[in-house]
Amino acid sequence: MTIVAQAISFASSHAEAPDDAMREIAAAIGDEPLAGAVVFCSHRFDRLALARAINLATEGTPVIGCTSSGELTRGGYDEGSLSLIGFPSSAFHFVSHCFDDIEAFDPIEAREAVRALAAVADRDSRRLGNAINHIALFLVDGLSHREELLTMTIQDALGDIPLIGGSSGDGLAFRETAIFEGGRFHRRAAVIAILSSPRPMHVFKSQHYQPGERKMVITGAIPHERVVTEINAEPAAQEYLRLAGHAGEALGVAFYAAHPPMVRAGGEYHVRSIQSANPDGSLTFYCAIDEGIVLTVGEPIDRIARMEALFDDIRERIGEVDRIIAFDCVLNRIDAEQRQLGSKVSALYGANRVIGFNTYGEQYHALHVNQTFSGLAIGK
Repeated sequence: MTIVAQAISFASSHAEAPDDAMREIAAAIGDEPLAGAVVFCSHRFDRLALARAINLATEGTPVIGCTSSGELTRGGYDEGSLSLIGFPSSAFHFVSHCFDDIEAFDPIEAREAVRALAAVADRDSRRLGNAINHIALFLVDGLSHREELLTMTIQDALGDIPLIGGSSGDGLAFRETAIFEGGRFHRRAAVIAILSSPRPMHVFKSQHYQPGERKMVITGAIPHERVVTEINAEPAAQEYLRLAGHAGEALGVAFYAAHPPMVRAGGEYHVRSIQSANPDGSLTFYCAIDEGIVLTVGEPIDRIARMEALFDDIRERIGEVDRIIAFDCVLNRIDAEQRQLGSKVSALYGANRVIGFNTYGEQYHALHVNQTFSGLAIGK
């Protein structure tokens, strides 16, 4: 007798009303028992109504999720939608914990909570077999400025369990994002879920830029606000534009996406994305920043070739792919559209079974990073 492994469920909807959207999704997913689920939603939905609709459709199933700056569905880049990823209980175990006030985040208490969660995951997933893989999915408020502390603390507590995740978004409004857990949306929150399965699972991180020749030194900053006031002892926005741009260009989201500052750390270059230029001439970043840091202006590489190589590597590691749950920076999407690559990237995502959302930042192991395509690949 051949046992057919139940596939990871996925469905999305563009219905205006939350009740209608969840009815469409529930009908598409069917009655297969789920160990847990993840939802990604456009910020356009009324959150109280959406929470009620999710709870009604997923009663008895633990669900986590967040608001997005765009969604990744079957056809690649999407927006204005609600999507749900369901993990069949025949092949997965799923347990979560919410940090519902990250302004008062206590690293000691957090470590204890995460270790307790990992112990539950280890104990209760044994029904699935003797060789179980564990991955931590992490979602955090993308406007909190707390991602670095939380990511480092939680990965430390997880030990050998790798962490992967993304920062919630609200389109490009930068006003309020939300995390879903325990049947409701939370402000200024984060959630971790440990996903356990005998199936092969692999976390990855990739970026579409390389360091160029133009360098700049941060000479003035307000670190707790992620604000840079001076670069090379000049007003930050003015100097960044001079070094990264060309005559006639102006600062804006598309410019930041095309010319991302990069910093060398741990032998690698990582993007430190800019969120906005401020009226006083300063720059606000998505990531932690401080005086004395040397930044290099990033330059694009062949994105399509890099991503094709990445997907080939994923298949070599895990075999046939069931789903790739991706956390793709919103600036990647903006830059792809500016370079008229949006349709090619979407086609590549669709062909490689990529689902997920566009983020305000990505978490990979103990790092909070920007402008990456990161995620979890799960084999069949």
